[in-house]
Amino acid sequence: MAEQKINNQALEDAIAAFAADREKDSYVKVMELLEKSIVLMPAMPPENLDPETEKLMRAGKPVQLTGESRIVPCLLRKESGEQAIPIFSSAAQIPPDKKSPTVLALPFFACVSMAMANLEKIEAVVLNPFTHNMVLNKTILEVADKRRKQIAELAKNGQAGQKTIQVTEKQFQDLVHNRVALMLLPKYLFEHKEEGLKRLQKEEGEFLLHFYDEVYPEGKKASFRADDFSVMTLNITETVQITRVDMPDESVKKGMCYRVYAVWKRDTKEVLYYALEQTKDGKNIAKITPDGKHEVVEPVPDNGAEIEAVMSLVTPM
Repeated sequence: MAEQKINNQALEDAIAAFAADREKDSYVKVMELLEKSIVLMPAMPPENLDPETEKLMRAGKPVQLTGESRIVPCLLRKESGEQAIPIFSSAAQIPPDKKSPTVLALPFFACVSMAMANLEKIEAVVLNPFTHNMVLNKTILEVADKRRKQIAELAKNGQAGQKTIQVTEKQFQDLVHNRVALMLLPKYLFEHKEEGLKRLQKEEGEFLLHFYDEVYPEGKKASFRADDFSVMTLNITETVQITRVDMPDESVKKGMCYRVYAVWKRDTKEVLYYALEQTKDGKNIAKITPDGKHEVVEPVPDNGAEIEAVMSLVTPM
């Protein structure tokens, strides 16, 4: 029986330690244990199950599925409409009045894969939502999914157990930075348009730090300060305004967005968003579109004429 195979006492001890002090090391310990764990996930009853599995489900017991059974998790829904996948370290973490028709025993990475395949609907995975309520947001899930793929690749090549892959605090900070610069900030400006730009221009670094706070686990903050960012606005023409955002100095390295140009076109009430990135092939200008697509446009000019280059993209001849 699946419930007899699940022993997550070490995981629950680590979760309790993190809930008590919210320290980085405690958080890392939880994630290290989670990726090796079988967890419980409430779900809708799958079809075409064998009689023994159906019997366990009818008895309210957790089960472990094999084969191609289609899994539909029971989701938690916030008042805002956002949804999350609940998972539990043990059956004792599920209150009697919150039990669902089916509880599945799944590897944690299977839950991560399920969330990543449905990011348009799912905002997070929540561990023990009725007790510890440890939220794994999209950025954490992206890191976990990267780990899942790396471990799967090692196993495929016969290297499982020979190499440990860890995401350092610095690597995590870099992931968060690019998520803010290439996803969260442009999404906000596309949605709020001129009012969003005015808030960026007025609050500058303090405004930008709010996006980092959204991504970091509770109790943790980015190492950046508000004055590490520089915001400058230029009214180029009567209809075109450009706001330049210089990111912290440590973002000027391979794979990172180090500067942003947000363009407001007054005549069409349109926001355009360009990111300057350091890549292995040099510095490039990329355009972020309202639907979230990332398109490399052209190299950054060697002569420093960045604004002229952006202007040529905004008002092509």
